[in-house]
Amino acid sequence: MMMKSHTFLRVIFLLMFLGWLTVWILLPTKIYKNTWTPKLKNSLNSTYFREQGVNLLLFTFPMMFIGALSCIYLHLHREKITQKLPSTSGALKRCLCYLRRPFLVMSPIGIVSSMELIFAFMFVALLIWSLSNYLHISFGHLHMHKQGEKVWEAKLRSVSLRLGYIGNICWAFLFFPVTRGSSILPLVGLTSESSIKYHIWLGHLSMVLFGAHTIGFIIYWAITNQMVEALEWSKTYVSNVGGEIASLIALAMWITSIPRIRRKMYEVFFYTHHLYILYILFYAIHVGVGYMCMIAPGIFLFLIDRHLRFLQSRQNARLLSARLLPCDALELTFSKNPSLYYSPTSLVFINVPKVSKLQWHPFTVSSSSNMETNSLSVIIKNLGSWSNKLYKELSSTTLDHLSVSVEGPYGPHTSQFLRHEQIVMISGGSGITPFISIIRDLIFQSQQQEFQPPKLLLVCIFKNYVDLTMLDLILPSSGSTIQISQLQLQIEAYITREKEEPPRDTQKHIQTIWFKPNLLDSPISAILGPNNWLWLSAIITSSFIMFLLILGIVTRYYIYPIESNSGEVYNWTFKVMWFMFLLCACICLCSSAIFLWWKRQNNTLENKQIMNVEVSTPTSSPGSWIYGSERELESLPHQSLVQATNVHFGARPDLKKILFECEGKDVGVMVCGPRKLRHEVARICASGLADNLHFESISFNW
Repeated sequence: MMMKSHTFLRVIFLLMFLGWLTVWILLPTKIYKNTWTPKLKNSLNSTYFREQGVNLLLFTFPMMFIGALSCIYLHLHREKITQKLPSTSGALKRCLCYLRRPFLVMSPIGIVSSMELIFAFMFVALLIWSLSNYLHISFGHLHMHKQGEKVWEAKLRSVSLRLGYIGNICWAFLFFPVTRGSSILPLVGLTSESSIKYHIWLGHLSMVLFGAHTIGFIIYWAITNQMVEALEWSKTYVSNVGGEIASLIALAMWITSIPRIRRKMYEVFFYTHHLYILYILFYAIHVGVGYMCMIAPGIFLFLIDRHLRFLQSRQNARLLSARLLPCDALELTFSKNPSLYYSPTSLVFINVPKVSKLQWHPFTVSSSSNMETNSLSVIIKNLGSWSNKLYKELSSTTLDHLSVSVEGPYGPHTSQFLRHEQIVMISGGSGITPFISIIRDLIFQSQQQEFQPPKLLLVCIFKNYVDLTMLDLILPSSGSTIQISQLQLQIEAYITREKEEPPRDTQKHIQTIWFKPNLLDSPISAILGPNNWLWLSAIITSSFIMFLLILGIVTRYYIYPIESNSGEVYNWTFKVMWFMFLLCACICLCSSAIFLWWKRQNNTLENKQIMNVEVSTPTSSPGSWIYGSERELESLPHQSLVQATNVHFGARPDLKKILFECEGKDVGVMVCGPRKLRHEVARICASGLADNLHFESISFNW
């Protein structure tokens, strides 16, 4: 029965998406313009929705329906973290493995699989198809907008206009990849972190198209002596000034998102990118309500997610402890609600007002929701100005409390790595952090009956010997109670800049800071999404229905009487402002009401008990089980990890040899670290010399 409902819902999603995509394909054709549009307008252009009724039905409704129904699907068919995923077999498995294998590895595009390349070509084909059809119809019935206008000038205007239409297609997909708590991305096995590159690709492509659209019109106005048009803010049609303002804002966002600028001046990029709010507003004023309905689903779902993140971040998270490592890394441990579950490699966004009131930074979760039911840990490496200030704040002063806000955790919907017989994890520097969560989770699962954990090989590359203290974080604070004898783990650590272990008198110790509880702080609870799909479905459904109802009422009883009595078209800008205001207001009202109701239901004795949880002192402090390992080891887990670890000084790993020597039939290869390392491993897996290698890159360097 469960399998039948699973298949039935997937068929509905597929049919609805294909229908939505078909509308985009037919949009620039004569069939849509001469056959569909007249019939649909006669049926849907009532006094309640007017001209936007057709686009609301064809472009907005399908994706909103998928967004709401997919929440129910994920709730009914979510897989527990402790459940080993079934592996696909036969020809389908071989086909999927081939399509997911890296096909193109190059900068600045990155690592692109065959499947991603196929979909990219299909999307470009859609753009070319749309542009060619628009131009074919336009050139066949060329309209002269000025007396004495030449044919090539009219064609220049037509091309510039249609490039804007094509850019609008990019915007229809732009916001789906950056919706962190998305219910649509998990349907195709994606997360917002893994699909952020699609947002970047779409952003670059839309900027090229909109840039050509803007420059084309400026040239057209200049050669036809109509530069005054650039200052027009029409009351009944497209606002040229609004489009120009939107273009300037987009240009600022685009320039500051260039990788070199983003890495050196992250704060400038971060603050400038929040201008998207103004950009959406002026873009809407430029294109009007009808075209906004075409791209509304992505914006609608993104704004819901953004408002929920805002509500979650208003509450300070209870910080239990901080472990400061000699390698300038630290582990923050928070209290969490036992009902909060997340997959390994998840991340959270953290804000520390004492360091910066506005900056939010993503960090990998190092804990396991199965092993540590009452706590959540993240690892922060001292690599930038923000992390440097935080590390100095914790190490130089005696703190008994630190205010921290948290958004998340966000991560994959399932533990895909459980499909493999063997897992090879390759890390560079702080890239080891997501693998710590995997190892912790598998330590817990190895103790479950009838569970056969995959073999684990961790290849970690560090610059200095002191960086080995990162491995100390593999065991949680209560490491002495952990049994890892059933986990087949081998660690190969490479120290590239030192050829021998430094003298023991120069080695530092791990410092642990414990924080006092504060009644204003609360445990990290599940956001309305990955752990509460039904509530998210309720928010999407109620806010969209409320938006349609109020929009219909405003149009019928306010806008329509003005137009019918005066005989003039209602102000273009005011109509757009009504549309955007109602969209945002309905999202805020429904999201806030359901969030507060959900929070009140969860504000029970369970949360109060968490505030008083006693967390034991880490057994690995103030020393380390690997860094200065000659000291006496106090527990069997520490002894087992030392025995499983080989340290290589003054060398780098021969990755090709290590990977090709893996004998398992299904070997998952995961890599996290610098771009050069990721690309090297991807090229090895893409070479085709070993069919048993299945590559997966984990990158948080956007």
